[in-house]
Amino acid sequence: MLPLTDPSFARAARRLRYLFTDLDDTLTTQGKIPPEAFSAVWRLREAGIGVAIVSGRPAGWADHLARMWPVEGVIGENGAFYFRMRQGKLFKRYFHEPRRSQAVFEKIVADVAREVPGAKVSADQKYREFDLAIDFCEDVPPLPRADVLRIVEIFERHGARARVSSIHVNGWLEDFTKLTGCRMFTEEQLGLEMDELLPVAMFSGDSPNDEDLFHAFHASCAMANIADFADLLKRPPAFVTQRRGGQGFAEMAEAILAARNQ
Repeated sequence: MLPLTDPSFARAARRLRYLFTDLDDTLTTQGKIPPEAFSAVWRLREAGIGVAIVSGRPAGWADHLARMWPVEGVIGENGAFYFRMRQGKLFKRYFHEPRRSQAVFEKIVADVAREVPGAKVSADQKYREFDLAIDFCEDVPPLPRADVLRIVEIFERHGARARVSSIHVNGWLEDFTKLTGCRMFTEEQLGLEMDELLPVAMFSGDSPNDEDLFHAFHASCAMANIADFADLLKRPPAFVTQRRGGQGFAEMAEAILAARNQ
């Protein structure tokens, strides 16, 4: 991973029209959005760079983010849907029928409770429409890596996809990912094919569930806290910030804007 001072970052920044970004521990630090990170989203927008959030967070959060934040849209629950404001109204696009997985999820929850007793169903589960989120460090004491991997194994045992974020293990049965959600949003809302988007876009994230996007985007940037998951990351991003979380996002935004002003 290269530092933001590498000349190739400035070249990518000067071409930039869109920034797709994760939320937790990318825009946030210890669960809060630092003022410099939220200000950075506005500054990018004012510079003509559209920001889209790509998160594992639930539909209930996506509704708020799409309505209230200065973003192009929100791709939520790891690619299950996107929400976007259009002409003052919230447009919702789902790729599958919600809640077809409840019986399987109940079995997964029971297995997790038995095999990984320190883990809990995430506090935001009631606002989810597609996936199941198991908390391993947000509202519970942080679990060791072996327990996190055991949760992944339980999901996969039941035929579910599983992805590790900085706070949860998310699982679902349908055929979607953050990357497929980005593709659908790009084609349907931005009017671009992915091969047209990638030369003028960047992705920023912080954890293994961002790995597909780190690999797909020509320009990708991780916050410094990606080091926490170095042992799980097979395809790292192109660039990395010096600072963690929301402060790292602000650092990245500042480097983007500085390059465009040269």
